[in-house]
Amino acid sequence: MEPHDVLAGLDPEQRAVAEAVRGPVCVLAGAGTGKTRAITHRIAYAVHSGAVEARSVLAVTFTTRAAGELRQRLRALGVPGVQARTFHAAALRQLTYFWPKVIGGDPPSVIESKLPLLIEASRRLRRNPDRSELRDVAAEVEWAKVTQIGPEDYEAAVAKAHRRPPVPAEEVARLYEAYERLRRERHLVDFETILELTAAVMTEHREVAAQIRQQYRYFVVDEYQDVNPLQKLLLDTWLGGRDDVCVVGDPNQTIYSFTGATPRYLTGFAVEHPDATVIRLVRDYRSTPQVVGLANRLLGRSGSPHRLELIAQRPDGPAPAFTEYDDEQAEAEGVARAARKLIDSGVPPREIAVLFRVNAQSEAYEQAFTAAGVPYLVRGAERFFERPEVRQAVVLLRGAARSASADDPLAPTVHHILGGIGLTAEPPGGGAARERWESLKALADLAEDLAAEGGDLGAFVAELERRAGEQHAPPVEGVTLASLHAAKGLEWDAVFLVGVTDGMLPIVYAETPEQIEEERRLLYVGVTRARVHLSLSWALARSPGGRKVRRPSRFLDGLTGAPAVARQPERPRQREQARQRPVATKVSCRVCAKTLVTGAEQKLGRCASCPAEYDEALLEELKAWRAATAAEAKVPAYVVFTDVTLQAIAERAPTAEADLLAIPGIGRVKLDRYGDAVLALCRAVRD
Repeated sequence: MEPHDVLAGLDPEQRAVAEAVRGPVCVLAGAGTGKTRAITHRIAYAVHSGAVEARSVLAVTFTTRAAGELRQRLRALGVPGVQARTFHAAALRQLTYFWPKVIGGDPPSVIESKLPLLIEASRRLRRNPDRSELRDVAAEVEWAKVTQIGPEDYEAAVAKAHRRPPVPAEEVARLYEAYERLRRERHLVDFETILELTAAVMTEHREVAAQIRQQYRYFVVDEYQDVNPLQKLLLDTWLGGRDDVCVVGDPNQTIYSFTGATPRYLTGFAVEHPDATVIRLVRDYRSTPQVVGLANRLLGRSGSPHRLELIAQRPDGPAPAFTEYDDEQAEAEGVARAARKLIDSGVPPREIAVLFRVNAQSEAYEQAFTAAGVPYLVRGAERFFERPEVRQAVVLLRGAARSASADDPLAPTVHHILGGIGLTAEPPGGGAARERWESLKALADLAEDLAAEGGDLGAFVAELERRAGEQHAPPVEGVTLASLHAAKGLEWDAVFLVGVTDGMLPIVYAETPEQIEEERRLLYVGVTRARVHLSLSWALARSPGGRKVRRPSRFLDGLTGAPAVARQPERPRQREQARQRPVATKVSCRVCAKTLVTGAEQKLGRCASCPAEYDEALLEELKAWRAATAAEAKVPAYVVFTDVTLQAIAERAPTAEADLLAIPGIGRVKLDRYGDAVLALCRAVRD
């Protein structure tokens, strides 16, 4: 490929990026402006024009999938030798290589999760090792480590940063210290330690630094607005005073400040490098003018000096829809109906997404989509290649490939193998069976695509292994349900932004002006995920018949076509009340009187370790009733009642509606739907 071939088809700004072959370069790339195209063509042009060697390039991304996409695009552009990796993968490779030479012995083992060590640390400190609580503590430890704060400084740092730790700060500090002690004792490293140790080895051993800097002379960093202080430390160590670096990002899509990410390295790049070339990508190829216009107006109210005014390049589309519902159930059912209408009009389910602020909002949409017969998948719950049915399928396919003949037709062979573990001609009704079927169908569809290109079973297995390594899942035919954070970097033909109320967007515990603006950017990210169809909705009440006290998000004022909602300025006391509103009332164990922390314990009304008396026959009858009710409604059993809720009902054996309502998790909707049947079972036991 000739250098001029690489530049063909680029717009003027993308071409400017490609031709800026030597750093420092800062690319401010708005949503949908083709930043990946620009940086891959920049690397390819630099290599083909002789400015750099492919092996001396290190392109750093934030996800394995993004790194895989970069490598795939670069191979297509004739530069397969470029290293495209995440910060952690690049650092781990270097650390593992140099450890035996400069430290001695085997390199430390990597832990994927902090939770097991935190559970052990909690037990050593004679604490109750509550998993849900410790997951939040793990997030606090990660924040502290990426901002280079040790256990001894955590309490002061968390107060200065106005963070609200999940447990008292002194407890987090003690757990953090115990976790680090266990990790060092067992010769383990977590993702943050990998970066820290790599930078330390390079700093303390000049020969290591010299070898790495000799290897990598040309750096590209994607999503630079999400870099944290520890990643910046490692990047500076790699560079070693050189400035041949190209950074790419959008300060208006900074939504991970709570993890330690900061946009100041991106916005301050020209200050750090006064001779930097700064290029702005503003031509939006993703969304219609109507979607782009709303995104621009939403961001225009932020007052940010780093705002990028996007210019739509697509033809006109429908105007964004704004819909108000009486309650959350009506909102979920309305969105399910609208999604069904889009599917009936020809929009594939996989090109539709429902985005919400917190994962807890997912349940109402899972129920509504199941009732409407609309297939869906919950993004972020489990990686595609880690699903049990996918792992099982890959094992079977790999075994079949060893004995397969070159004459065996790929698609029929794969269909036969997958048929043995659940792939049928027609999908099941819903729930877990439908999700399993969708996974297998995605593998079968991928096999058909490869068969059309002349591939055989061996090539198909190799393709699956490549995709698993790069977390490049095949498309699953279902509407995506995802949080706004999980939707970052993705796009769909149709997007429903739901629950857009004050208290949710911005979230109730966003208090400072900086936190409020991050919530606005989060909504902006959601808006810019849509290519054509965009709908924003909110509910005035939580439950049917409830008080309609909610208001649409302040971010929508003046954007919906309706008069802006009058809002009184919040007083400090009001802000404090709002901040505390989602915090559950203190609940004590009815057996030992200890304060209950976890949702499961609060629902049961007792500690998990405290004994409780209940009629086992009642519990079995409740389970049988739930199974029959779920089967009749064609929904998973947990949609009716969870196991913990059934346990709580069996323990309390309520005989009146008020008693049943007193059990956490049973609201008016479920009381109306299932109350008579449940109370009848409980009364029969009492009688």
